[in-house]
Amino acid sequence: EEDLIPAEDCLVTITKTGYIKRLPVGTYRSQRRGGKGVTGMTTKEEDEIAHFMTCNTHDLVLFFTDRGRVFAIPAWEIAEGSRQAKGTAVINLINIEQEEKIQAVLTMAKNGKQEYIFTATKKGMVKKTHLNKFAHIRSSGLIAIKLRRGDQLCWVKTTQGNNHILLVSHNGKSIR
Repeated sequence: EEDLIPAEDCLVTITKTGYIKRLPVGTYRSQRRGGKGVTGMTTKEEDEIAHFMTCNTHDLVLFFTDRGRVFAIPAWEIAEGSRQAKGTAVINLINIEQEEKIQAVLTMAKNGKQEYIFTATKKGMVKKTHLNKFAHIRSSGLIAIKLRRGDQLCWVKTTQGNNHILLVSHNGKSIR
């Protein structure tokens, strides 16, 4: 089925309340100085865009939850919407529980460079995992990091494996 999907660059947006959509890159155009902008996504009044990324339709989109689990779907499986559409609910695409929240979203290219994923929890536990460990994720997800009682995943980034990483916490609260 993937062979029938053209490999195109696209934009993926996810809101805080869990709505996701995919758009072609050409949806937005560059504006000159003094432009007034265009509506990028219709959201509920109390909602806002949490994640905005570019990827290819053949890339895997990785969803990391606060419970340390990761889910993956190909970008082409995310419904393409219009600029004004609010999108579809993420819970219709991946099997997260009702109270589970998406903390980070990353893309993984099929033939990209070998990288690592660096995760950090609220209580300061960190882990570096080779990206190939996330190549085959079941629909029920995969445990990206085992959490202790009362802890939660709060930060996920890609790294080359030799980067310097500085983590800062505020009053013993979550790391950002």
